[in-house]
Amino acid sequence: MNKEQIKILLNECNAELEVELLQAFLEVEAGGKGFDPKTGKIMIQFEPHVFARETGLERSEGNKHIWDENKIDVQSKEWVAFNDAFSIDPNNAMESTSIGIPQIMGFHWKRLGFTSVNAMWDSFKESEGNQVRGLIKFIQTDTRLYTAFKMKDFYKMAYYYNGSKFKELAIKEKREPYDVSLQKTYIKYKGLM
Repeated sequence: MNKEQIKILLNECNAELEVELLQAFLEVEAGGKGFDPKTGKIMIQFEPHVFARETGLERSEGNKHIWDENKIDVQSKEWVAFNDAFSIDPNNAMESTSIGIPQIMGFHWKRLGFTSVNAMWDSFKESEGNQVRGLIKFIQTDTRLYTAFKMKDFYKMAYYYNGSKFKELAIKEKREPYDVSLQKTYIKYKGLM
């Protein structure tokens, strides 16, 4: 999404957020892509631990379940795991998956004003614009997250969006912590480098 498209969506949603900050967030969250350029499918991150918790199914030692074999950031593996989970429990599979540019978990469908998780997925599959509208609403409906965005508090933005263990996860995956990536990307979009 370019700067002008984001400006239009922010105005449409009456959101007083900085364009460059949202641009940076979108780039860091899913590489700025709502759809896989190879397949055209919506970008997903299936979360086996959420699916197991919600269905009561146990995760397997040595990944004996296909749905338990996803690999973070490898879309082909994510879709295999998701499709297997979907064959077991479609609703919980969709709720246990983050989707699109903002990588919002499906279980947030009510918070975003959808009538079902299916409606959320259908909307997000339509366009990146719908995905960004969803992100804006997600930010607006969480006072702490909205305040962190307004204050440009990158640590709190990462904390409230990705959870308290975002730094631990970065270390485990040998990645730059989310808040650091977000701040660097924001600086790039502001032209301050």
